[in-house]
Amino acid sequence: MFYARHRSEFSRVFGIGILLLSLFCGRMLENVPGVSDSLYFIGVILVGAAMMGRLWCAVYISGHKDSRLVKEGPYSISRNPLYFCNMVGGVGIGLASETLLLPALIILGFALWYPGVIRDEETRLLRQFGAEFERYCHVTPRFFPRLSLFHAPETYSVNTRVFGRELLRSFLFIGVLGLLEQIEALQEIGIISIVGKIW
Repeated sequence: MFYARHRSEFSRVFGIGILLLSLFCGRMLENVPGVSDSLYFIGVILVGAAMMGRLWCAVYISGHKDSRLVKEGPYSISRNPLYFCNMVGGVGIGLASETLLLPALIILGFALWYPGVIRDEETRLLRQFGAEFERYCHVTPRFFPRLSLFHAPETYSVNTRVFGRELLRSFLFIGVLGLLEQIEALQEIGIISIVGKIW
């Protein structure tokens, strides 16, 4: 359970590293006509999609995560839709930095750490739900969604307190987008010194 236990610490350290690169490195693509703006636009779209996806997941797991195996809604098309949305949001933030290096590093970091997190969580779920989880694994893909599998009930019970916490967490993505814009503005007026440029 090493990966799952240290998931938050890894994300924080990795995020700080990405932030430091953004803070002290300029963007080699910023003067290429249309490229910088296009990267930012695509990044914002991905961040918006990730936020909506996270909230969709939160509706289904709020109050149910540890009491029963959730297999409806986003969990009918992927066993790990929340992590998928996190990856999409991370790539979006990387692209919004108007670089290609940062989204590539985010994908690499995710690919190195999160398979271990997912394996740890699957071990726990197998112990907790046994044959029901095994059947779920045979039908539902581990990570990348398969939309043709989608199904959802007409009504669903949600713990509003848990959902509210997840709603606040989702706004972190917007905060990071704003921070990237503020860093770029401070670099442009010379308050933050650029030590190098990255693609």
